[in-house]
Amino acid sequence: MKNLLQLLPLVAIGLLFWLVLIRPAQRRQRALGQLQRAVDVGDEVMLTSGIYGTVRALDDDAISLEVADGVILRVVRAAVGSVVTTPADVGAGEAALVPDEPEEK
Repeated sequence: MKNLLQLLPLVAIGLLFWLVLIRPAQRRQRALGQLQRAVDVGDEVMLTSGIYGTVRALDDDAISLEVADGVILRVVRAAVGSVVTTPADVGAGEAALVPDEPEEK
C-alpha cells in the first residue's frame, strides 16, 4: 500500500504530461491530416515552407501546384500547411460585390 502511494505522484505527473502536451499535439496532427486530404483542384494553399500556389492536379500522395504563370511544382501533400482560399470562397466573394451605380440628381 505504501509503495502504491509513492507511485501515485509519478502517475499523476505522467497523466498531466499527456493531457497538456501529447493530446493537443495529436489533435493538431489529426486536423492537419484532414486538411491535407481535403485539398482539391483550384484551392489556393500555402506550403509549410511558405510558398503560395494554386492546386492544378492531385495524385494519391502528391499535388501539382502552380506558383506562377506556367510554373508548376510537384510536392507531397504533407507539405501543405494551410488552405488560403477555396473556389467556393472566391465565388461567394464575387457574388457579394455590387457594382457602383451613379447617383441620380
